Amino acid sequence: MVLAALLLTAGCASTQGVRGAPGSASDRTGSAVPAYVRWGLAAPLPSPPKPSRPTLPARGLPPVVDRVPTRDKVVFLTYDDGAEKDPRFVDLVRELRLPVTMFLTDSVAGPGYGHFARLRAVGAGLQNHTLDHAALRGLPYAGQRAEICGQQRKLHTRFGVRPHLFRPPYGTYDATTLRAAADCGIRAVVLWRATMTTDLSFTTGTRSLRPGDVIAVPATETLSPTLKERTVRLLRRIQEQGLTVGKLDDYL
Repeated sequence: MVLAALLLTAGCASTQGVRGAPGSASDRTGSAVPAYVRWGLAAPLPSPPKPSRPTLPARGLPPVVDRVPTRDKVVFLTYDDGAEKDPRFVDLVRELRLPVTMFLTDSVAGPGYGHFARLRAVGAGLQNHTLDHAALRGLPYAGQRAEICGQQRKLHTRFGVRPHLFRPPYGTYDATTLRAAADCGIRAVVLWRATMTTDLSFTTGTRSLRPGDVIAVPATETLSPTLKERTVRLLRRIQEQGLTVGKLDDYL
């Protein structure tokens, strides 16, 4: 028992400087259990190096990206809509110091904005996913601008943030979308290379994650397993491929 406690203590000391090590609790023996162990990971998530943010155009139409050109061995976790408000997901983000980006739709997330205030308090980024989750492609400029700028105002009023990233609902957009987004202060339109529902699927022919990939994790109340459980499964896949998680807001 004493030997096991000493080994576990040494293991905790060796994980300083990596995410998931500091948030420890006590197991039945009273020994400190690292956060990554409690959440079912084989190892802590390494913290990525400090990124050098790519230069986004200050004027003109925002670029459309589904990955970030970087040599850092990072991928980016993004969550859409805001339907699933699991307090255990907040615990996961806090204890693993997990950098996530939430693309929020007001009509979905709005009734529970307190949940996203808690996520923001533990480091989550909050970005724009329109007021009502309308498919924008083909809509007139005024309608698209109202959807995007309206959510900009909502998030600024509620959280004091001015989002610079935008994800169009369903990933559909046109030239009018880009013009409306630019006029609302958006600097990049973010799509995705992979999606995590019950399993990880890819938009391209590849079957593995690559550095810089953006991953979309739909947050809907009808999906099983839960958002927390899907995130843990995804983190295991990320670790298996020798990658870690970066914060999209810091790279774009």
